[in-house]
Amino acid sequence: MFESNPQNSADQVERVCIVGSGNWGSAIATIVGSNCERLENVATRVNMWVYEEEIETSDGSMKPLSRIINDSHENVKYLPNVKLPQNIVAVTDVCDACEGATLVIFVLPHQFLPGIIDKIKHVIHPSSRGISLIKGLDFDAHNKLPMLISTNISEWMTSSGGPREFQCGVLMGANVAHNVAMKEVCESTLASAFGEPADEQTRLIFHDEKTFRVQHVMDVAGAEACGALKNIIALGAGFVDGIGLGSNTKAALMRVGLKEMAKFCRLFWGESVCESTFFESCGMADLITTCFGGRNRKCAEAFAKIALAENQNGTGENSQDCDEIYSVENSCKNTWKKVEEELLNGQKLQGTLTLLEVQVILESRGLENEFPLMSKIYEISFKGAPVNNIVDGIVVTEKISSYSNL
Repeated sequence: MFESNPQNSADQVERVCIVGSGNWGSAIATIVGSNCERLENVATRVNMWVYEEEIETSDGSMKPLSRIINDSHENVKYLPNVKLPQNIVAVTDVCDACEGATLVIFVLPHQFLPGIIDKIKHVIHPSSRGISLIKGLDFDAHNKLPMLISTNISEWMTSSGGPREFQCGVLMGANVAHNVAMKEVCESTLASAFGEPADEQTRLIFHDEKTFRVQHVMDVAGAEACGALKNIIALGAGFVDGIGLGSNTKAALMRVGLKEMAKFCRLFWGESVCESTFFESCGMADLITTCFGGRNRKCAEAFAKIALAENQNGTGENSQDCDEIYSVENSCKNTWKKVEEELLNGQKLQGTLTLLEVQVILESRGLENEFPLMSKIYEISFKGAPVNNIVDGIVVTEKISSYSNL
């Protein structure tokens, strides 16, 4: 069993667990594993929870993914040809993986969080803290409000027998997983308010001066919201690529997109959001790399090409009849599903999910015209609007007309 020392105690041995083992989870494991080997007062072993799958090997036999990872130190499905540090240990029982953990790193689709947290909150260290690498937003369906995933993690953790004071920060930035795993130089933003020395200890667990340079900020809301909203803008960037427009158009879209991201953050999180956050890696840099190299851009380009082909063949839907509108929406969703299955190898597309939730929020307050780019991306993605209409969203409205409906 573990001792109940406070998480900032000098003699507390840090025990790190990574909850999730997909593309990004495996990539960050290459950094975290190496750091945990060399840092003082940090346990060398890092458990990584793996959702067990049977994988066909080169000799045609089927083996559990966890066994392959532990034997070959490679996640052959989600991050092939990249060696994981030997101190990264794949564990298939999430409670076993998290037992005694003082730092829990969440990097999995956020839809699975409630069930996972309900299991692990009873076995983590009493003074444990968390860092979310999940780039999305939760949604309060009753109040039509965006909810920070980190806030929900904290609340779920502290309910019904969990740690009394569980805090969760975020790590967001221009961090395409494969590039991180290849040790290409990049930056990332750690946003947390644990207090010293826990903030710095957490930063050092992720930081590598040579290849993965982490800056710390206090603005959790701004950093996390940027990480989610940039995926919507990346869909628009993919549409630009799909219809064959160039870098000038994409640059204009990204500039307008960044302004809409900042407007959305200030609208729903107010003064807690810092202007400087949008110029950190979690803001402008993440937007740039996602609009040029992320999975949302890639899938949106494929979606655009399919939509163009259907219009050229005369199969596009333009009617406003209710039944036909419903048919168009289903057709769009099926296209996204097909693209995701063909291009992402089991990974999930977060931009479309965030887009749907953001649109509900905007429509509930009559703010669609205040966010013309996000609204246009929605119309193309789910209402069958011509993909060429993406350029109509590249406009700027400087002021929110009213805050009274929030």
